[in-house]
Amino acid sequence: MKTLVAALLFSVLAGHASFAATRLLEPQLRLESQEKGAVPRVALTFDACSGKTDERILSTLIDNRIPATIFVTARWVKRNAAAMAVFKAHPDLFEIENHGAMHVPAVDRPVSIYGIAAAGSPQAVETEVAGGAAAIVAQGLQPHWFRGATAKYTLSSIGQIRQMGFRVAGYSVNGDGGSLLGAGAAQKQFLSARDGDVIIAHINQPTHAAGYGVVKGILDLKAKGYAFVRLNDATEDGSDETSN
Repeated sequence: MKTLVAALLFSVLAGHASFAATRLLEPQLRLESQEKGAVPRVALTFDACSGKTDERILSTLIDNRIPATIFVTARWVKRNAAAMAVFKAHPDLFEIENHGAMHVPAVDRPVSIYGIAAAGSPQAVETEVAGGAAAIVAQGLQPHWFRGATAKYTLSSIGQIRQMGFRVAGYSVNGDGGSLLGAGAAQKQFLSARDGDVIIAHINQPTHAAGYGVVKGILDLKAKGYAFVRLNDATEDGSDETSN
């Protein structure tokens, strides 16, 4: 009887472990807490998946001397040489990080996420991550962070990405709903940010209304006295084994 119970218990635990290893995760990332009374700060992070450059956002960051972390795909870099030149001309403001080669979710099992087919295997995850990094290195820059398409992973793909030398960038505030929010809703999302939040938005959709809200939200936070930092300039705390 004891042997049967032990076998059943082992089976249940093994099932839980298997599920934990394969379920999709969307890691959180926050900046380390500051001392009481310190100036509130947030990290602005922007994905450049494909398409063009949202000059509304880019010019706002430059004109107001606001630093940000930009996650670029290899295919975006190829089509946006002028924007890359602007980023590189302002190394005090922008850090350029890895968003993958072809904007394929860095998930090591076959699955569709928001209608996008995931990489599907460890080999394909490596291709996506390494291809994105190579495009940035070709620009004379060295990426340290990776954020995959859809920002979803498995624990095993997180481990693989970290073994490749990249920190996995989650977030704590979704600033523009994948660039699909209206201007007012995006502005509201930015205004919901508190000290230590990492905000995600998009800088590759110049025709979307969300961009107007992103700009207003950034300026609102500045007016409220918030400081802005890049990911490499702050200590962070990430969930789902992304920072331990």
